[in-house]
Amino acid sequence: MSGTALEWFKSSYSSDEGGACIEVAVLPATIHIRDSKTPATPHLTVTPAAWTAFLELANNRAW
Repeated sequence: MSGTALEWFKSSYSSDEGGACIEVAVLPATIHIRDSKTPATPHLTVTPAAWTAFLELANNRAW
């Protein structure tokens, strides 16, 4: 990451009521994903293409 501080954000649909939320930090070459309840633990890093594919899948899923 070469010393770049990550700027984490949650979805505007998230609340502060302690639900199951993720936080995302976006850099040009990587997307970082972490559990908002345990921000000090390791996080997942994916490519922008992988993140886009995940979002498309999630948006098309009937919950």
